[in-house]
Amino acid sequence: MVLSFLKDFKSIQKFILEFSIRDFRARYLGSFLGVLWAFIQPTIQIIIYWFVFQIGFKSVPVDNFPFILWLVSAMVPWFFIADSIQNATNSIVDNSYLVKKVVFRVSILPIVKVYSALYIHVFFLLFMLVMFACYGYFPTVYSLQVLYYLVSAIILVIGISWITSSLVIFLKDVGQTVSMLLQFGFWLTPIFYALNIVPAQFHFLFKLNPFYYIVQGYRDSFVYHKWFWEYPSLTLYYWCFTIVVLAAGTIVFKKLRPHFADVL
Repeated sequence: MVLSFLKDFKSIQKFILEFSIRDFRARYLGSFLGVLWAFIQPTIQIIIYWFVFQIGFKSVPVDNFPFILWLVSAMVPWFFIADSIQNATNSIVDNSYLVKKVVFRVSILPIVKVYSALYIHVFFLLFMLVMFACYGYFPTVYSLQVLYYLVSAIILVIGISWITSSLVIFLKDVGQTVSMLLQFGFWLTPIFYALNIVPAQFHFLFKLNPFYYIVQGYRDSFVYHKWFWEYPSLTLYYWCFTIVVLAAGTIVFKKLRPHFADVL
């Protein structure tokens, strides 16, 4: 499925983009502000974090860097990851009417949700750059590296979503399980805290979490100014893990796809 998808990806790219834009608008259909809510809600959330930690708690800098910027540089990729996986998990169930259409490539439905989340993520990135500029930190050549980490995250999320979106059709509890695991994942990923506060003997356990690679990668791009190739072992582990997940997603989806219409 992966090889055939990559072969046809260029030809269906326009369709995925159009479908994702329509899906993005549909999420806020009927509300007065429409798609603006997609940007208002996360913006308010970041402002609340800024007020609570910078004004209220007067958080001290981390590694001589303003805490709120250090925090936001990790929150932004996590928002994208969590939103993509959560929505992609239910993508086939929410579009069950398309499953019975033989000519429709159902495997793109999770990808459509990822693209939909990507629009908000791009806005987040721009908003974050403005925040950094307000504190006197401007983009550097390292900032371009975020594109690498973004693509890395997208590939992993697609692999995960092919698994969860196909399983949830047969096991409804998968949706709730994914939500719960994302909550655990949030706290098990060093977002609100630095890894160096954890005893050194447990560092390897945190690094087994593939999302650590993405979150730390965003921080390295905007805060610590380090290249991804400076962590060869971690990079190799991440891509081995991602390839395995992508292969597993392909197998699971391909095996269960013929039974989707019967269940839905």
